[in-house]
Amino acid sequence: MKPEFAELSVLNQISHVLVHQRNVSSLLKEVLDIMKEQMGFHRATLTMRRGDLLIIEASNGLSEEEKKRGQYKIGEGVTGRVAASGKARIIPDIASEPEFLDKTKARKSARLAFICVPIVSPEEGVIGTLSIDHPKADEHDLKKVRDFLTILANILADAVGAFRAEIEEKDLLRAENERLRRELGDKFRPGNIVGNCSSMKLVYTMIAQVSDSPATVLIRGESGTGKELVAKAIHYASSRKSSSFVAVNCAALPETLVESELFGHEKGAFTGAVQQRKGRFEVAAGGTLFLDEIGDISLAVQVKLLRVLQERVFERVGGQEPIQSNVRIIAATSRNLEKEMQECRFREDLYYRLNIFPIHLPALKERKSDIILLADHFLSKYNGMYSKKIKRISTPAINMMMMYHWPGNVRELENCIERAVLVSGDDVINAHDLPPSLQTAQATGTEIIPLEGANFHTMVRSYERELIVDSLKNNRGNVAAASRALGLTKRIMHYKITNIGIDVSNFK
Repeated sequence: MKPEFAELSVLNQISHVLVHQRNVSSLLKEVLDIMKEQMGFHRATLTMRRGDLLIIEASNGLSEEEKKRGQYKIGEGVTGRVAASGKARIIPDIASEPEFLDKTKARKSARLAFICVPIVSPEEGVIGTLSIDHPKADEHDLKKVRDFLTILANILADAVGAFRAEIEEKDLLRAENERLRRELGDKFRPGNIVGNCSSMKLVYTMIAQVSDSPATVLIRGESGTGKELVAKAIHYASSRKSSSFVAVNCAALPETLVESELFGHEKGAFTGAVQQRKGRFEVAAGGTLFLDEIGDISLAVQVKLLRVLQERVFERVGGQEPIQSNVRIIAATSRNLEKEMQECRFREDLYYRLNIFPIHLPALKERKSDIILLADHFLSKYNGMYSKKIKRISTPAINMMMMYHWPGNVRELENCIERAVLVSGDDVINAHDLPPSLQTAQATGTEIIPLEGANFHTMVRSYERELIVDSLKNNRGNVAAASRALGLTKRIMHYKITNIGIDVSNFK
């Protein structure tokens, strides 16, 4: 202890911090800094009890990595025994004390004493410890420091207790949020969607969050991922479920008819308009309008659609009477709208109106854990539709489906299972019942024969490509395994993959 150390001076500074510092974490750190400056020790540590562990919550002289290492079970080492017994300990020389574990690995010099006192709450007992590394000194001086640390620990008990309660409350809240998130993922999983992977559970949670609001939703994902199913799930979980769900595929309509289809037209508005016709916005009044492939509509229609979203009013083609729109908009697209905006094919203002609540649907190759679940679902569906009694899918067929990259996503998988159900001659779907696109040379025993008329280089390149693609399929996109199967080095394999232009991610 420094000769000039004055207990009253330290207590005065600490009491000032206790009065003015409202952030408990900062308060504890400031107190330790005052102690180190006034008392002349090497480092100070304040641990807090969390269940059966003591965890460092404030310190000086310790790095973040050292703090993480400094965790003690109750009864473990000097610090753990102080917490277990509720009695202070003085270790005159840490080098000769086997109970001193130095878990932080922060002691570069062994010529140190160690003093640890308990922080005691009248209601909860020991809630933490306060300890310091002190230069070696005689027993009288160390006992004097211990007694002063005990006074400080009593003063800090309320602050430590409040901080501990705050942390426990946050932990409970975090645990409750996680529990609710899991429950919501199960409770609100729409009956029309199959999938249990983490990315789909996030989709279910988002559906539950947005369903009962009037917010516009933009569903994004590759073709065949089930965007319309998500739109229907949102509609039928909302307060509009008793009204119409109207779906429009914007990409399937001729550009000249999109406006008429959406907003309707008056008699005589154009050649062939022999009578007034309501558009989809009117048909869906009170319900939900699903605009699929919204990225395919023309700029002229985008302007009119923007007005409906902003003003909730529109006119039929050839009409002048404004019609109020009471319809919830859900849009979907497989296009990269950000790129479309950069190339001036999609309006930024419309994008921001649609993108209020975006939902991203993962591609099937990103949710391979759901492939078997989906395959079983479609097997049951088409068993009933075609009066079949197929009981299972064989292991080789499952392996083929797991190795395939599914560019057509869930829609392609459904078509694949439907075909297999139709062609299967027994109660099992075998590998040979699957479409040719899923077959590999390994499974079929076929050899690759180049087309006649091709030149030497074309045939070699084609043959190389097929060999590499088949090997990648067989090894699920593992380049190292595929190169070993072909007798190539990994470096040459990477060179050929790059040179030929093969996307390895398609096979993972």
